[in-house]
Amino acid sequence: MRFLLYNIRYATGHGKGYHLPLPFSGFFRHTTNKLNQIIEFIESVKPDIIALIEVDSGSYRSEKCCQADIIAQKLHQFHIVKTKYGKNSMACRVPVLNTQSNALLTSEKITAHQFHYFEEGFKRLVIEVELAKIVIFIVHLSLKYRHRQQQLEHLHRLVKNSDKPVIVAGDFNTFRGGRELELFKAATGLEDANPMHYPSHPSHAPHRQLDFILHSPELEAVGFHIPDIRLSDHAPLICDFNYRGKDEGI
Repeated sequence: MRFLLYNIRYATGHGKGYHLPLPFSGFFRHTTNKLNQIIEFIESVKPDIIALIEVDSGSYRSEKCCQADIIAQKLHQFHIVKTKYGKNSMACRVPVLNTQSNALLTSEKITAHQFHYFEEGFKRLVIEVELAKIVIFIVHLSLKYRHRQQQLEHLHRLVKNSDKPVIVAGDFNTFRGGRELELFKAATGLEDANPMHYPSHPSHAPHRQLDFILHSPELEAVGFHIPDIRLSDHAPLICDFNYRGKDEGI
């Protein structure tokens, strides 16, 4: 099973032009051309499961279309997408912000799914998707260290409730380094698919490990890499999984 994690920054792009004529001007631009490039990249690596962080689910930037819908239709995959803010968040009433979402796409039929919400932080969504043999959690953690630690405590409880092998993936915003996750990994027993701690941010000169794919010990990461792709401020993470001790994929 090939797993792709990618924070696509709403397909608004990256680079010097992103901040011209004013800082963060790129955030407000239309996204069709960049999204097409992202889709071409995703098609080229042939993932079975795609975790997408920062997806536009229907603002003017994406011509009122959901980017996850577009990608899923192009790749012939099932998908789940949801705005990443809490139900009572002010962001849900602000144009553009109210379509900022996360998504999961898969070639395998989705057995069940749930949306959980952290009690702390601005970005609160946890997407839980159950497939035949695994459960996947998609997160985008808070920019604040204190909130991240509280969110990880909540996430630990969700993971421990699963009776199947688990993959937890997303943008963890670990600005203090990967050591932020050591207690979480110890408590859950999850392993890092990127044991060498290769960075993925910013994509043009990576020096931060903000994006993580964590997995249960029953799963074996047999091929992890971070392609040199600069369509977003984050580089994508790609990992192939087998059941540990077996040659066949999941």
